Amino acid sequence: MSALLQRHASLLVFLAVLLFWECACRLAHIPEYIFPAPSLIWRSAAEMGLQRWLEHVTATLQVALIGYALAIALAIPLAIAITRSQLLSKIIMPWLVVIQSTPIVAVAPIIVVTLGAGLLPRVVITTLIAFFPLVVSTALGLASVPAELVELSRSLRATTSRQYWQIRMPFAVPYVFSALKVSITLAIVGAVVAEFVAAEKGLGYLILFATSSFKVPVAFAALALLVLCSLLLYGGVQQLHKRLFPWSQSTPA
Repeated sequence: MSALLQRHASLLVFLAVLLFWECACRLAHIPEYIFPAPSLIWRSAAEMGLQRWLEHVTATLQVALIGYALAIALAIPLAIAITRSQLLSKIIMPWLVVIQSTPIVAVAPIIVVTLGAGLLPRVVITTLIAFFPLVVSTALGLASVPAELVELSRSLRATTSRQYWQIRMPFAVPYVFSALKVSITLAIVGAVVAEFVAAEKGLGYLILFATSSFKVPVAFAALALLVLCSLLLYGGVQQLHKRLFPWSQSTPA
């Protein structure tokens, strides 16, 4: 019995929170436009229809996944370049810190004005948000290889490229996947921020539209879907790590 409780502890706590939420809203007679009960959120979501929800989810995931893929394509080569050259590191790292320190929410309207109101600015915003953890964590993993392994590869006359692919990159795998898991959730955040600024569909757009129309249950339903999407994508990256690089699971990142 205790083992069963431990296995399903998270689910039981989640159900208990939903029950408490439902009872509190009903007993306190909280208006739905302030804080709706879970049953009302479910009913409002059902009234919208599956097709409309799929359109909004697809729009958000499209922006998030394209921005995420672009962040990976830019971050990993850049991390390799930073660790290979101290000069590049001194030039690039301050700019990366400046980009990360700049509030993307404040810059997003400028990006939309500059690039237009299509898909491109939303992808750029998402990439900027998901980009930094990948660069920093990958560079850290590449630079954390034990010095004796590097010296051994040099004594065997291994080229720099071979040293990176056969020693540094395998050692950096846990660091890379730790960053990938963080960045996939940030990509969802980036897509939502972009949809707040300029979009005609998407879960972020739906939350903004629903709250402005006092359709708070719909906004809560969209928020729940965003959380679900983040959890599923995070789990997908985690499973990819386990299947492709099982040997690196026990390595601390």
